[in-house]
Amino acid sequence: MLTVKNLTKSYEAAHGTVHALSNVNFSVQTGQFASIIGKSGSGKSTLLSLLGALDTPTEGEILVDDADIAKLSGAKQTTYRAHKIGFVFQQYNLIPNLSAIENVMLALEFGGMKSGSKRHKRAQELLLGVGLSDDEQLRKPARLSGGQQQRVSIARALANRPAIILADEPTGNLDSETGKKIFKLLHDLTRKENTTIIAVTHDLDIAGKTDRTFLLKDGTLTLQ
Repeated sequence: MLTVKNLTKSYEAAHGTVHALSNVNFSVQTGQFASIIGKSGSGKSTLLSLLGALDTPTEGEILVDDADIAKLSGAKQTTYRAHKIGFVFQQYNLIPNLSAIENVMLALEFGGMKSGSKRHKRAQELLLGVGLSDDEQLRKPARLSGGQQQRVSIARALANRPAIILADEPTGNLDSETGKKIFKLLHDLTRKENTTIIAVTHDLDIAGKTDRTFLLKDGTLTLQ
């Protein structure tokens, strides 16, 4: 379970203090799919960075299974990101000179899986699970469509069996039909793997079909 309490993030700028997030409170049960909607500059990316331990809050708590990740040491935060969190990005962020299967295998290597044969088997299973054929798995990102690249990104995010997947505009570069397929894939994962997914999206139609929908406006979060 993920619980956020009184989360605030402030920055000092030339014109004064900027409050990117102000006293944010919410919780998401294990296995739920939650979406966060909001305009550019509302604080969505800041919130995801905090949830992924890529940044630290000015105030407040981020509890994952009752452990406050904001108070973990740097080494333990690295372990948290490697094993508890999976990231899915709008830009896919795949390594261009590696094939699809090599991209997923690399995530497994970073996660501590030492056996090359086990990494290959796990990566192959994950890519088949998101709909990539054996031939497509051997292709480099430039030879895959946007939808296929995002499927690789999802497989990579699942590599180390994370408790939570953080998705930042995962359908932003896709056409509407492909976007719906990607969101259905993510939704199915919450049921099959009992994985918690928190996705930032501008697509109100898709957001309305998730288990919970939050609106982030001027750094303040409300349940829709």
